[in-house]
Amino acid sequence: MVLPDAKYPDRHFVITVGCECGSGGPEIARMIADYFGIEYYDRDLVDKVVQEIGVDKGLVEEADTRIGVRYAFDTSYGVRYANLSNRVIDAQFQAIHEFAKNSCVIVGRSSDYILKDSPDVMNVFIYAPKQDEISAVMKRSGLNQHKAEEEWENVEKSQHARHEYITGKKRGDRHTRDILLNSSLFGWNATAQFIEELVERKFGLKDEKALLKET
Repeated sequence: MVLPDAKYPDRHFVITVGCECGSGGPEIARMIADYFGIEYYDRDLVDKVVQEIGVDKGLVEEADTRIGVRYAFDTSYGVRYANLSNRVIDAQFQAIHEFAKNSCVIVGRSSDYILKDSPDVMNVFIYAPKQDEISAVMKRSGLNQHKAEEEWENVEKSQHARHEYITGKKRGDRHTRDILLNSSLFGWNATAQFIEELVERKFGLKDEKALLKET
C-alpha cells in the first residue's frame, strides 16, 4: 500500500536500520519514514505482527532474552521447531518480508540479513559513543547513571546474541551494512537528513523527480 503523502509513490525502496541502544536509531528511522512518507516498523510492530501470525507474546519476549531455549512446538502451521527462538524467528522472517513488499523503514530484528536477497534495500547501522548512548537511556527512561548502564548492558548483550544467533555475524559488522553512522557526530536530526540524501542518491530518486518536472 502506498501512503497518501509518499514522496516517491512510484518507486519501491526499503531502508533497514540496525542500531545500538541509546544511539537514536528508532527516532532517526521515524524521521526518515516521515520524510519519505512511507511505513515505519520498529521491533514492537514486528512483534505485533508475529503474534498475529500465531506466536504467543511470552515466547517472543523469551526468545529475545534467552536465545536457544529448548521448546517443542507442534502446530498445524507446519513445522516442529527445536527451540522457541527458531519458531519466533521464522515468524519474524515472514512479517519482515511482507512489510518489504512496499516502501518502508524497518528497525532492528536483523532485517538487513532477512532482506539480503531482496532488491531496492539500503542497510544502515547507527551507533554513538557509549556514554552518549547511556545518557540517552537516562533521559528516555528517567534512570540514574548506574541503572541506565545496567539497562544498556542488558539490551546490548541480548541484541548482539540474538543477531549473531540468526546471522552468524556481529551486529555492527560493516560487511552486512551499506553505511555505519555515529549519530553523535552531527546529532539525530542531521543524521536523518544525511541518510535521506543517501537514499535518494542510491535509488536515483532526486534525479527522477527532476526529470519529471522538466517534462
